[in-house]
Amino acid sequence: MSTDNTQILLNARQQLDQLIKQIRHEGQQADLLPALETVLTQLDSMARHDHLTNALNRRSLMGMLENELARSFRTGHTFTLASIAIDGLEQILEQHGQAVARQVLQRVSKEALTMLRTLDSFGRVAANEFAIVMPTTWLEASRKAIARLKLRVEQVDWESLAPGLKVSFSTGLTTNAHKDTAESMLKRVGSALVTARGLGPNQISEIEPPLPDYDPNAEN
Repeated sequence: MSTDNTQILLNARQQLDQLIKQIRHEGQQADLLPALETVLTQLDSMARHDHLTNALNRRSLMGMLENELARSFRTGHTFTLASIAIDGLEQILEQHGQAVARQVLQRVSKEALTMLRTLDSFGRVAANEFAIVMPTTWLEASRKAIARLKLRVEQVDWESLAPGLKVSFSTGLTTNAHKDTAESMLKRVGSALVTARGLGPNQISEIEPPLPDYDPNAEN
């Protein structure tokens, strides 16, 4: 969704919110409240999600990543950030057209949203890139989750979209580190994804952040 559309939705949400407060305060037109609250909920969802794939949009995903970093700083729990990109999407677009390419993005997103845990956050962060925040998850467990998603995507009847069509995705993985920010994690997992794509289709690459330097004076 474009920045302009997002701003329009945010403005509409603010106006609706103010209208609901006025109705409650004045005690009039109370029968309109359920309908107005439904519209408000829909606008909230539109502002948070990618219009094509129904995944979280980049801004919302980054917000979830920031929240998980803050929680990790408090608890000391490790979590994983994954980045996935559909292999050869440009070729799919050239060979089968925009409609098929869009359906591929939508179907991969649907499969991810169906099989990932409810505590995981799945978002679209670029035209052909999705990211997954996996709380309290080490690399070994995240590899297993990605393997399950790969198998699920492989089992989709892609031939129904276009003859000969096969879909796979490459994956970058990383865990959080001391003093990480959302942007630094996204950059690091992006580097892992670039490495994975360089190895060929359907590959996984990991970057484990370095441990903080040991300071013997810290204990004194």
